[in-house]
Amino acid sequence: MKTDIYVLCGGKSVEHEVSLKSASAIINALDRDKYNVYPVYITRDGAWCSLGLCNEKIKNPEDLERKTEKSVAESMGEFLSKDFKGGENTVIFPALHGTNAEDGTIQGLLELLDVPYVGDGVLASSVGMDKVIARDLFAQHGIPQTKYISFRSHEWKENKEKTYDEVEEKIGYPCYVKPANSGSSVGISKASNREELEKSVKEAFLYDLKIIIEKEIIGREMQTSVIGNNDPKASISGEFIMERAFFDYEAKYIDGSITPVVPARLEPKVADKVRELAVKAFKVLNCQGLARVDIFVTDDNEVLVNEVNTMPGFTPFSMTPVLWEATNGTTYSGVVEWLIELAFERYEEEKSISCRRILD
Repeated sequence: MKTDIYVLCGGKSVEHEVSLKSASAIINALDRDKYNVYPVYITRDGAWCSLGLCNEKIKNPEDLERKTEKSVAESMGEFLSKDFKGGENTVIFPALHGTNAEDGTIQGLLELLDVPYVGDGVLASSVGMDKVIARDLFAQHGIPQTKYISFRSHEWKENKEKTYDEVEEKIGYPCYVKPANSGSSVGISKASNREELEKSVKEAFLYDLKIIIEKEIIGREMQTSVIGNNDPKASISGEFIMERAFFDYEAKYIDGSITPVVPARLEPKVADKVRELAVKAFKVLNCQGLARVDIFVTDDNEVLVNEVNTMPGFTPFSMTPVLWEATNGTTYSGVVEWLIELAFERYEEEKSISCRRILD
């Protein structure tokens, strides 16, 4: 019997286009002899559009887009009542990035639907998306990281000068200003003086009501994929040679001003430390399924965790599949299969606990 797999894409997020690229690659990688593939497009307004059974390859990511006049509630109701089959051989792959996607919102819905799904659960997804909460947890568990400070929009509006003074006193320049909840480097900028700081803070608050400001780290950023549930494994690490000051949205997805290097240029002991720290960060955030852990290595070989991405970009050229092929030869489609197996494994484990609770 074939497995029904629903691939969610698009979404009410600034990473909408990135999601379409990830989803189209996933859809094309799925073996039609094993899976009935059902793409589900979520508009920028949050409405759900089922594309029905997909037997063909997706030529362009934009081909997944649909238009609807229906409200979010009406479209979701129609999908759940008419298009979604459910059942034992059903799994959902939320190929969604950013807010309203990998931040625990979709994951909460899927938990209520009582269906296996790929990736992290509600807690890890929400904490991983919130850079401030994640850093607070890292600090409690002794995970090395850069200095940081955070502000909410109302605090900044009440006394902007005090905010800037505090940043200069506790963090200094240069620093990076980021929305607390965002991905793909959207809304992130570097500040080297007061004028740039003011501009960067205003920019970051366009994307979130909470921002984080971090001390610049002089070093190289390593990317390590971690996959697994109870016994997660880390891939070898990769890095990018960049023409830009930092790894922003345009560098990642538009102008090609980055060059991937796999494996990363690290001494063996440092490489082992990076992988070890990646798994520790994965566990601290209660991750399951997958995550990409970004870690800085300074010129003195100091290792500092930057962030954990619970649903990283997933095209064939994204770091996650590239790293695993370099680590143990697992192909892109093999990684997709692996994640689906982990989704069913986690679901069955959690279901067994729920059954015991009922019996008790």
